[in-house]
Amino acid sequence: MHSKAIIGHTLGMSDFLMNAYIADLTEDEMFLQPVSGMNHIAWQIGHLISAERGFAEMISPGASPALPSGFDDVHSRTDTKGTTREQFLNKEAYLNLYKAQRASTLGILESASDELLATATTDRYAQIAPSYGALLNMIGLHYMMHLGQFVAVRRTANKPIAV
Repeated sequence: MHSKAIIGHTLGMSDFLMNAYIADLTEDEMFLQPVSGMNHIAWQIGHLISAERGFAEMISPGASPALPSGFDDVHSRTDTKGTTREQFLNKEAYLNLYKAQRASTLGILESASDELLATATTDRYAQIAPSYGALLNMIGLHYMMHLGQFVAVRRTANKPIAV
């Protein structure tokens, strides 16, 4: 299997699981915090979109759609203390941003040459993603890290097992 296919599989699996886990969540359930200090799903999805965009822009500057003003700040790598629900978007808006960014990311992957995928990263992610190919794969893995927390929300909300 070629590296593009593996990266595409990782992105596809994270897409499948995220959509399965949030499909039946209500707007209120998107803001549940089943464990003290755990970020709610609305924050997590925004954080994932922001991170995916950042990684994609490192590889192909200007290829990603713009995010709303202040989006990155609200979804920065912090907890949600000091934020209010009004600062977050609704589920549909997050899904629209996610779909637009994921389409852009998949476009970058599709058009990437083997040489581009092998290009070494030189930023703070170089240790965990030493190449652009690894960075693209890390996008899907990053989602998988957060998706485990979505299960806690589902259990708290008495939702059926999704997968």
